[in-house]
Amino acid sequence: MDLLHLRCLVALAEDLHFGRAAQRLDMLPASLGRYIRQLEEDLGLALVNRTTRSASLTAEGADFLEEARRLIAQADALAVRFRARARQQSAKVRIGAIDSAAAGLLPLLLNDLKTAQPLMQIQMVEDKTVRLLPRLLSGRLDLAFVRPPERRDPRLRFRHLFFETAVVAIHAGHELANRPFLLIGDLADLPMIVPDRQSRPHSHDLTIKVFAEAGLTARVGQVANEKQTIVNLVAAGIGLAIVPRWTARLAVPGVVFVPLVAAEGQGMNRLPLAVVYPADTRDPARDAALDILFSHLDVYAAEA
Repeated sequence: MDLLHLRCLVALAEDLHFGRAAQRLDMLPASLGRYIRQLEEDLGLALVNRTTRSASLTAEGADFLEEARRLIAQADALAVRFRARARQQSAKVRIGAIDSAAAGLLPLLLNDLKTAQPLMQIQMVEDKTVRLLPRLLSGRLDLAFVRPPERRDPRLRFRHLFFETAVVAIHAGHELANRPFLLIGDLADLPMIVPDRQSRPHSHDLTIKVFAEAGLTARVGQVANEKQTIVNLVAAGIGLAIVPRWTARLAVPGVVFVPLVAAEGQGMNRLPLAVVYPADTRDPARDAALDILFSHLDVYAAEA
């Protein structure tokens, strides 16, 4: 039995579904199932009730879960504390970011960090929110720019930064491509490229809800999760996509980005961006980076 076995049980207990829990841990459902079986065999107890559609904990599993969570929290806190000690000596900050923040915010922030802290080392990781948060908890990242999830781990501190502006990615040859701006009604009945909700809930909901608030139903022509893939599909004429304005920095040939404007009397769903970091750790290098971030926040928000 090791920490990975415990993390698998905790993820399964929270999602009650092998597929969703495996995705959160970035592994295959079969691998998750194998780790759970190994844990049960090691303990000599059945921890999980399995069906073809879902899973639930046995009474023994529920008792074991609380102890597993405690052990994981202690191990994570220990790793974070000693990694923070090492970082104080190296003045290195490890930053994670979702794709749009990596394209738009990080170049601005890193330029200001290099000016204010020329000796600071910056390590960057681009990934989805669901994969960045565990790296913060395990101490592999110092801070991250994410879409704030509905369920937030109390061991992490989330601070809202601003909302990213939504634009429409559209093929340069499309009849709407030369418009100065677009209303959601202009997109009615046109095929939209959207990410899967389980993988990118904020980006998925941005498209679906903005149509719903206009009394329309989005016509989903294609599902694709990565921004680069989505924009390339737009370039191929597969459909249109509502994306953050910073996605325009991907500069894919044959794609233009047109502002999306709310009709009179209608709101506009927006994409929140937050910075998140471990709540109970002190890290001078990380805090210096946060000071630079918030001192320039108005400038960054104006670019979003």
